[in-house]
Amino acid sequence: MVNNKRSIDDLNVAGKRVLLRCDFNVPMEDGKITDDVRITAALPTIKKLIADGAKLILCSHMGKPKGVDETKSLAPVAIRLSEHLGKKVIFAADNEVVGANARSAIETLTDGNVVLLENTRFRAEETKNDPAFSKELAELADIFVIDAFGTSHRAHCSTVGVTKFVSETAVGYLMQKEIQFLGNAVNNPVRPFVAILGGAKVSDKIAVINNLLEKVDTLIIGGGMAYTFLAAKGYEVGQSLLEADKIGYAKEMMQKAVDKGVNLLLPIDTVVATHFGRDAEFKTVDSDAIPSDWQGLDIGEKTRELFANAIKSAKTVIWNGPMGVFEFENFAGGTIAVAQALTSVDGTTIIGGGDSAAAVNILGFADKMTHISTGGGASLEYLEGKILPGVEAIANK
Repeated sequence: MVNNKRSIDDLNVAGKRVLLRCDFNVPMEDGKITDDVRITAALPTIKKLIADGAKLILCSHMGKPKGVDETKSLAPVAIRLSEHLGKKVIFAADNEVVGANARSAIETLTDGNVVLLENTRFRAEETKNDPAFSKELAELADIFVIDAFGTSHRAHCSTVGVTKFVSETAVGYLMQKEIQFLGNAVNNPVRPFVAILGGAKVSDKIAVINNLLEKVDTLIIGGGMAYTFLAAKGYEVGQSLLEADKIGYAKEMMQKAVDKGVNLLLPIDTVVATHFGRDAEFKTVDSDAIPSDWQGLDIGEKTRELFANAIKSAKTVIWNGPMGVFEFENFAGGTIAVAQALTSVDGTTIIGGGDSAAAVNILGFADKMTHISTGGGASLEYLEGKILPGVEAIANK
């Protein structure tokens, strides 16, 4: 748990070099940042360290470059950060990440000022958690702070390896908030506790379903993954997304829900289409009456009401994965209905990153949620009950 991890409030950073691992893996188009949520999410920690007089060195990855890739440079992030902070963020343009530019910028860095390193994944060693590169990063700093929840499930040089070569480590405010919310929701929820799982595949969420059935009062399953559960009930699912090799698992989970006294809700009606497309012909049918040559792309009206009623009565809700193909207007109704139901919950509402976070942002419901996770994969692994390496590596209080 992060609650016993050292945080930046436990540090004395004045005059010290602090290496802060952020998650600046932001979407880019034509060299421009199209969404800077991950940058703004890091600002409270950055501002606190600046105010406390740290010599601040920021690092992050962006994308999955194969070696040096100019389109994945963090140079635009330095510009955007400078705008947000109202002060210049020096960009150390070293393709080897730790190079002459970084070293000279850090050597002359004064208290309360900031340097940003180049994309850590420009070095192939980063994802291999190579000790030599970890040591290079660590030698730049006196203290290491991680505030990159979105990559804390990866044991890389800049998230885990570096911690072995610095004397002090801590978590930032974003990291603290993420695991406080996710941790409390899963391990100490105010009940009734409802979890909503959607998205395409059961296989992506096998361990999550299994773990949540130990904890929740109600588990709602929608999205493409619901059709494997409907098939497990013996229903015809037509051309809908189906993982035939997971039907047995779906049966096991339905039985586990019965054994644990968990209310497992599946779609009772479905919006089906002639094909997967924005303008496909569509209609709503009961879930046990999907025509063999049609495919389900959203939950139907009756299901939206069923799910919304379960959600509204909850005190803690976690949502991970859309209810349908929300990118297509004709098949966004289910996801919109769930998002709307969450806005009327008298309790804690947590959006588990990824597509669900994108959906509530696009639909304009973001400010109505208690917490929106910045880490899709990391939040899923947390919901699976896994220990995240990037959290584990940080010193306890």
